[in-house]
Amino acid sequence: MVSWIFIFWLLQIPKFVSKRIYNISRCYYIIPEEFHHEGDVVIGAFFPLHTFYTDKKTVHSTIPYQYMDYYIQYNFKNYQYILALLFAIEEINGNPNLLPNISLGFDFYNVRFTEKYTLDNAFIWLTALGQRMYLPNYNCKERNFTAALTGTSWKTSAQIGTLLQLFKFPQITFGPYDPLLDDHDQYSSLYQMAPKDGYLSLAIVSLMVHFRWLWVGLILPDDHKGNKLLSDFREEMEKKGICIAFVKMIPDTWIIYFDKFWENMNGTNVIIIYGDTDSLESVMRNIEQRLLTWNVWVMNTEPHVIDRADYFMLDSFHGSLIFNHKYRENFEFIKFIQTVNPTKYPEDIYLPKLWYLFFKCSYSDINCHILDNCQTNASLDVLPSHILDVAMNEGSTSIYNGVYVVAHSLHEMRLQQLQMQSFENGKEMVFFPWQLNTFLKEIEVRDKRSLDWRQTIDAEYDILNLWNLPKGLGLKVKIGSFSANAPQGQQLSLSEQMIQWPEIFSEIPQSVCSESCGPGFQKVTLEGKANCCYKCTPCADNEISNETDVDQCVKCPESHYANTEKNNCFQKTVSFLAYEDALGMALASIALCLSALTLFVIGIFVKHRDTPIVKANNRALSYILLITLTFCFLCSLNFIGQPNTAACILQQTTFAVAFTMALATVLAKAITVVLAFKVSFPGRMVRWLMISRGPNYIIPICTLIQLLLCGIWMATSPPFIDQDAQTEYGYIILFCNKGSAVAFHSVLGYLCFLALGSYTMAFLSKNLPDTFSESKFLSFSMLVFFCVWVTFLPVYHSTKGKVMVAMEVFSILASSTALLAFIFGPKCYIILLRPEKNSFNHIRKKAHTRGKNFPKI
Repeated sequence: MVSWIFIFWLLQIPKFVSKRIYNISRCYYIIPEEFHHEGDVVIGAFFPLHTFYTDKKTVHSTIPYQYMDYYIQYNFKNYQYILALLFAIEEINGNPNLLPNISLGFDFYNVRFTEKYTLDNAFIWLTALGQRMYLPNYNCKERNFTAALTGTSWKTSAQIGTLLQLFKFPQITFGPYDPLLDDHDQYSSLYQMAPKDGYLSLAIVSLMVHFRWLWVGLILPDDHKGNKLLSDFREEMEKKGICIAFVKMIPDTWIIYFDKFWENMNGTNVIIIYGDTDSLESVMRNIEQRLLTWNVWVMNTEPHVIDRADYFMLDSFHGSLIFNHKYRENFEFIKFIQTVNPTKYPEDIYLPKLWYLFFKCSYSDINCHILDNCQTNASLDVLPSHILDVAMNEGSTSIYNGVYVVAHSLHEMRLQQLQMQSFENGKEMVFFPWQLNTFLKEIEVRDKRSLDWRQTIDAEYDILNLWNLPKGLGLKVKIGSFSANAPQGQQLSLSEQMIQWPEIFSEIPQSVCSESCGPGFQKVTLEGKANCCYKCTPCADNEISNETDVDQCVKCPESHYANTEKNNCFQKTVSFLAYEDALGMALASIALCLSALTLFVIGIFVKHRDTPIVKANNRALSYILLITLTFCFLCSLNFIGQPNTAACILQQTTFAVAFTMALATVLAKAITVVLAFKVSFPGRMVRWLMISRGPNYIIPICTLIQLLLCGIWMATSPPFIDQDAQTEYGYIILFCNKGSAVAFHSVLGYLCFLALGSYTMAFLSKNLPDTFSESKFLSFSMLVFFCVWVTFLPVYHSTKGKVMVAMEVFSILASSTALLAFIFGPKCYIILLRPEKNSFNHIRKKAHTRGKNFPKI
């Protein structure tokens, strides 16, 4: 219950400030904007603590371009700069070893962010300095002016520095480091306390890479520093594959174009904002007013926004990530803040205003510095951090260090003066401000090597997460760090579980132009778009991608194949027409059965060798043909099983020779019948052929021709083992490559030529009278044989792998079976089932009936 009451009170603070600020406007006008803290040596301080702005609705009656409806806008977070300055001065004044018997003080001048007003303040201060230097009797209280402390923007420092440079007056800047102010020709007496931002772009890009934010926007000031940082961001992002969705440069006339400024900014969830507090004030205020709660803001500075009429619980900057240089926390500063009050520092014009606004004090009607009815035990450390942060920020740390640099320089100058001449005890330190430059330069060079606050700060950052829900909570939680000096891969350290994201996100936000391409897909860049904008296309055949967002798929090796998801390569299975396969087993079984059947027919013919049907049509040729057909069936087994070199050669040679002998035997049978019956008047040559059995020489002659062709084939381009990794998905098919395609087709053509010759001879003798003439069967078997192999050629060339080999085996078995079945099938039928027809008596009766003689062959 107490916690909710506290949160409710925090939410009421902006309303409370908004209501009270109009009631004290008279005191704001009466109390001057500047004040002085007494000291023997004085530092000039130029800070922006409040500014005037107008709604431009009530025009001044006499002064052109002036308005009456102006208001004061306080930024009490900047009041920490005064506290840091005061804290450092009191520490130095209380240190007996540093500037003994000499006290430091300061003159404070508010900066209104306008060049005219800033230069007016600097000129007034320099006028007082001139009077001190050249008219020593103008004031009863003499003061030594030593250096000017300027900030928070480089513009303010440059404007004041242009004037101070005329007098070589030392100037210490505590705003963000700016390379323009390092120009010693233009600003020879200007010294920057803030570390460089040389590694900021690397640090932020490392965070982008960690969260895979590949599509980010940039908001930068439109000046030399913004342009330099844009170049750095482009370089780092290009290395890491991050794309810039848009770049918005903040012009000096930003308010005029603020509607156009926010155009085309909806494509990304992550936006980087860089700049100092001054240059970003208008942009930050506009972001707050627009309630842009769907963006993650990555910034180099904490937003300083206090809206006069803010009734929202939501905050645009809740969940933002802030990069700050890594400093040592100063706990003594927190203790010091607890002791600050208007009574202790009556010269401070801002403390009464803080006490009035937040601790229910009331102003005296006589003097606005006098407060009545205040709460007891009021302290600045009870204020919420979005009003006043008690922990030192970067600017306060730079102010603290800058005051110490001035003090050390004065101390060394004092020691040098004491060595050169003796001074009376208690006499004040007398010097010209420009003399301090020599000592400031020496300390600056030495500090770059040794002092803690300048050592490695540039390379180290703390990453803070802004918790501001409900609005007013204003917590900055350290969730990580970045060290450029750490080993690669260990530079960024994050505690993701501690991060609070904007309320719209339930998990780590994503910021991409295109959704990630998963495994199995590759990115294809869209023409005219950034590299981060792409489309996803599936990998091509036999290509994979096993990671997300790959630019190109990887082709699987020949021995592997891609799975259907295209995200992995698997080893291909070696495949061939094996005996274990159903197809190979079936073909091998058929070949063995047909070989056995052929041997059975040979057995029948041998057993019945003296019968008329066996003796008819040349018994020796029948034996040769049957034995050859047995080898034809058996040669098909060479095509089954894992190929090897010997098997590849035997496949073609045994097939070619066996079939050549079979066809030559059929041709010899057909020629014998033709010679016996077609020659009406046999001459000496025909008679010699018949007596000497000349047709039997056809077999060795034809076989020799085929052997010659095979020899040429084997000598020039023999068959070899080959593999096919493309035909069947996931398989590597081993097969015998024919080698020379010309030789293979020549052998096959020669067989077809023999088959055609045998068919022609058998066809010529198909009608010759003969009881056991096999002419018709020879012609029909040759017709089937010829059709099988003519059909084989187109089918063979249209198939691949095991099917191609099976097709060749099938053609061998089919053509051999045709010869066996159509030539010897009818004879076996008569021998086994009609033995009465296989006798000489039956032949004589048939011959007597026909009146013909049975020729002896």
